[in-house]
Parts: sequence; structure tokens; C-alpha cells
Amino acid sequence: MTQVQGNSAPDAATQEGQPGLGRLIGAGLILAGLVLLALGAFLGPYRYATSTPGKLTVETCTVAYKYRSSSSSSSRKKTRTRWCYGTFTATDGSTKDLNAELKSDALYTRGHVLEARKSSDASYQLDQGWTHAIALGTAWCFGALLPLGAGLFFVATGFAFGGPADVRRAGEAAGRGLQRTIYVMGVTGVIGLVISLLVVFFT
Repeated sequence: MTQVQGNSAPDAATQEGQPGLGRLIGAGLILAGLVLLALGAFLGPYRYATSTPGKLTVETCTVAYKYRSSSSSSSRKKTRTRWCYGTFTATDGSTKDLNAELKSDALYTRGHVLEARKSSDASYQLDQGWTHAIALGTAWCFGALLPLGAGLFFVATGFAFGGPADVRRAGEAAGRGLQRTIYVMGVTGVIGLVISLLVVFFT
């Protein structure tokens, strides 16, 4: 009697993942990293350098409350944002706006003068100096190292979450040189991001 045996072994391609899919994921991660680098350059030094410095003479300050539901419970969390309104006058005298408003760090009395900057999109921010601007930009850039490093690994090895066999294959394909590079990128990104955020918070 002939015994028909089914194919009990899983498909080798399934076990080892799909390199094409892995490289596609890697390309997406690299693209995301490049976008973060561009955002870091724009939101940090570039935006500060192209903004107009000046002073905002406070007319009044208010507090805006916003409620949002908590996912862990039925309670609603309340966030508070301080806004100050008044007249902005550019340092070089090129701009004067009687209806300027900016997000403030405190509530100030009428007549108080704040160092402020006007961005190209006609919005206003407190002038927190070059240190803050550079730290904000580097925070985005250091954060970009994480998806860039992961994307490099995916593109170079084709790793596609195919199980233990795919992990072993990707590790062998990467080699020690690439693994060391990705490790350095990851550690540098995390440490740099934490330090940059601390500088942003305290400046």
C-alpha cells in the first residue's frame, strides 16, 4: 500500500523571511530617518536664524484649558497652556504687530516686555537663544540615527521577521563590521537624544 506523505516541513522562504520585503522596510526606515534629519535642521537652527528678533510688550495673558480623555480610564485629563498678547516690535524696526500672540512660560502683567522672535509663518515664540535652537535641532538629528541604523540593517541583510532562521541568516549577512556600525549609531542616537532634550528642557 502506497502511503501519501504531506509536506510537513514549512517552506524555506517562510522560515527565512522575504529579503525583498525586508529591504523595502529598510528603505522606508532610512527615508523616515532622512525626514527627521531635515526636520531637525529646519525646526532648530534654520528657523531660528531666519526669524526676526524683537520684543513683545504684554497687553494681557490668559490660560487656555484643554481636556482629553485618558485611555486607561474614563477620567479626563486637563492640560493648561499660557498665552500672552500684545505688541511685537522688531529690533531693527522693520515690523510692528499690534495683535501678536505667543505661547508663554508664565503669566505676565501688562507692560512686561518679553524677548520674542517672529517666524516666517507670522507666528511668534519666546526667544530662548541659540543654545535652545541648536539643542532642538540635534534632538531630531540624534533621534534620526535610530531609524537610519535599523534601516541600514534591513537593507543590507534583507531581514524580514522570518523567525529564528531569518535572524541567524541576517546576523551572518551583516558581519561584525556592520553590526558594530549599527550598534554605535544606536548608542550615539539614544545618548545624544537624551542630552539634547535635557538642554532643551533647561534652556
